[in-house]
Amino acid sequence: MKKYLWILLSCLTLTSNAFADEKKLVKELAVFQDYLGTWTSVFKVQDGKPSVVDVSKWERALNGTTVRTLHSINDGEYGGESLIFFDKTKDKIVFYYFTTAGFYTQGWMEMVDNTTFVAYEDVNGNKDGITQVKSTSKLLGNKMEVSTSYFKNGLWTTPESRIYTRSDKEVKFK
Repeated sequence: MKKYLWILLSCLTLTSNAFADEKKLVKELAVFQDYLGTWTSVFKVQDGKPSVVDVSKWERALNGTTVRTLHSINDGEYGGESLIFFDKTKDKIVFYYFTTAGFYTQGWMEMVDNTTFVAYEDVNGNKDGITQVKSTSKLLGNKMEVSTSYFKNGLWTTPESRIYTRSDKEVKFK
């Protein structure tokens, strides 16, 4: 009886470990493990302007070789999707971001430490004259701070900072 119990426990442990491995990211993307989940931020706006709510979902994709992010602002007024992966030929983390506004970006990320990264984006087709974006994201426990600056009409804008908190909201598209 003990022999069968030991075999059963061994099988359960192996199955449990295999399932845990299924939820992990490849080592080059492991730094994003704690970013996985859904985040929400309410942007600061001028008095009298409608509020702006951004819901962002980070998820493991393609057997952990990719991180997929989806986000929507104000239940789908604007949104986008990113695919983040390690490009072996460039030896760096790269991404593509596609938007509901009909433009896309491509870029790369540099890791500052285990909780912080800087993303550099080249923008294609933005009607407002934005050609580059630089953002810094940092995990602060159950919060994430994102500071973003835009290269627009030949000048960098002052960085805008937003705090995201863990959320159970859904990303919505129209």
